[in-house]
Amino acid sequence: MKKLFSALLLTTTALSSLAAHAGAIDDAVKRGSLRVGMDPTYMPFEMTNKRGEIVGFEVDLLKAMAKSAGVKLELVSTSYDGIIPALLTDKFDIIGSGMTLTQERNLRINFSDPFIVVGQTLLINKELEGKIKSYKDLNDGQYRITSKIGTTGEMVAKKLIAKAQYHGFDNEQEALLDVVNGKADAFIYDAPYNAVAVNKAGAGKLVYLDQPFTYEPLAFGLKRGDYDSLNWINNYLHQAREDGTYARIHAKWFKSAAWLKDME
Repeated sequence: MKKLFSALLLTTTALSSLAAHAGAIDDAVKRGSLRVGMDPTYMPFEMTNKRGEIVGFEVDLLKAMAKSAGVKLELVSTSYDGIIPALLTDKFDIIGSGMTLTQERNLRINFSDPFIVVGQTLLINKELEGKIKSYKDLNDGQYRITSKIGTTGEMVAKKLIAKAQYHGFDNEQEALLDVVNGKADAFIYDAPYNAVAVNKAGAGKLVYLDQPFTYEPLAFGLKRGDYDSLNWINNYLHQAREDGTYARIHAKWFKSAAWLKDME
């Protein structure tokens, strides 16, 4: 009888523990809002417009996701270098901030299926046009390179261009300005951002080397073990691709430049 009672007690405790630790999507449905952590500085995925609103490709994708769950989207601005710790301490439900799925990050959190694949590219000072033709040409101590701290741009700089002098910044704009002002030779970042930034912030002083030299799947981040939420998000992404939702949102931000006039 004691063994039976102990077994029942353990089963009840396990079920209670599972109920107390509902997944991110279940929590969002109960709350009525999906809380997403993001650093809104990544064109055209998440950025701030002239009215102070956070907009972008990933934002629209998340709005459609929230709508399909019958909840509102709540964006939580978070510095990129602290975004994983913030997720792990329940500051929000999921990460939706142009995050590359890497094996190192995957040891700390789970990732959904990728919603887009990008790659690192270069914006170089115009004075180096013709001299620097790829990232390999920058792997020399005479060159100064920069990127945003905590991003795969920083990881790539330290791994593939390790001989160059490196200095990172808290945001993309400061890093890019270093190259525009001639204090750095090259800025490393994702192709979609650089394709916009070369004209928007380049001031005619930058050259865009548009051939990606890394493979970077971007995905939504969740706490480890939250497989129900992972399943729901992956099914949503599949549905969005098949019913035209994804194509419509993608075209708005990648096949048109109309949104640029509304940016800061």
